[in-house]
Order: sequence, then structure tokens, then C-alpha cells
Amino acid sequence: MDKTLVVFYSYSGVCRRAAQLLASHHGWPLGEIRDARRRAGFTGGLRCVLDSLFQRRPSIRYEGPQPADFDAVVIVSPIWAYQMAGPMRTFLTQNATHLRRVAQITTMNSAGASNAVAEATRLLGGAPILTAEFLAREIEDGSGTRRLLAFGDALASASLAQPLPRRAMTEADISQPLSQ
Repeated sequence: MDKTLVVFYSYSGVCRRAAQLLASHHGWPLGEIRDARRRAGFTGGLRCVLDSLFQRRPSIRYEGPQPADFDAVVIVSPIWAYQMAGPMRTFLTQNATHLRRVAQITTMNSAGASNAVAEATRLLGGAPILTAEFLAREIEDGSGTRRLLAFGDALASASLAQPLPRRAMTEADISQPLSQ
């Protein structure tokens, strides 16, 4: 049994790139959340905003290993209208009781990561064990690669038998291993 699974939802491809890089670097399997109903064009974009504003839980399809089989699950999702993307909200709601430890990566154009972490905390009944936020451009241009991989290194080097300190990833973590 692998210890860590990376689960992502990606509307624009940014979260897909981040999740694939993280998973391939660490040899972790991937799971993908897909919309049950296609989001395309103006109406698809409008649904993204409405899902976030009203904290809706749209229907999804999950493709990947069973999250309950892993010690830790890294969730990777975008911010929509300063909120967690609706499909990730659905995934967390459906799987909250089966997730042992969750680490969270959020991508955004400007802000809203703290709202997504607060919502994940509420849905999971406890804070993610490790969090990091990235601007979409950091993933697109590669400038966030070092920090993304450091996030994975910190998670990989931690003992998953014991709960990790619940905190956000900082620049200092790039050069230091996670302390217990």
C-alpha cells in the first residue's frame, strides 16, 4: 500500500500540472476529480462562480485509487471567487470520514487560499496537516516548482504514523526538513 495519494481537480489545467509534478517527483499515485456535467464556455464559468458563492456541491466522478487506502491524501484544487472549487468541496464531503490525514495545495489568481483551508477544516472536522498556496502563474511559469517539491519532501519525510503539526508551508521550509 502506498502511503500518500495526490487527488486533484483542475478546470484550467494548472492544478493538473501541479499534481502531476508532485506525484511524479515522489512516486505517488494520482486521483482525478472530474465534473459529472461538462463546464464549457460562459455558462461553465458562471457555474464555477455560482458553485463557490453558494458553496454548492456539484456532481463529480472520481477516477483513481481509493483514498481510504492511504495514510495521507494531498488535495490540489483552485480557488473560485475566493472559495474552494465546488468539485473539491464535493469530494471532501463524500470522503471526509475515510481520509486519515489531508495536506492541501491551493492555486489561485490572487487570493482566497485561507478561505479554502478554513472550509477544508470544517468539512474534515480538523485542519489539514500541511498547506501551501500558489499563484497560478507560479505553476505555469515554473517559478513555484522548488516550493511545490519542498512541500512534498516535507510531507514525505514526516512520519505518517503520528499526526503532523498543523501549519502552513513557509519559505523557511524549503531549506529545512519538517520537524516533529
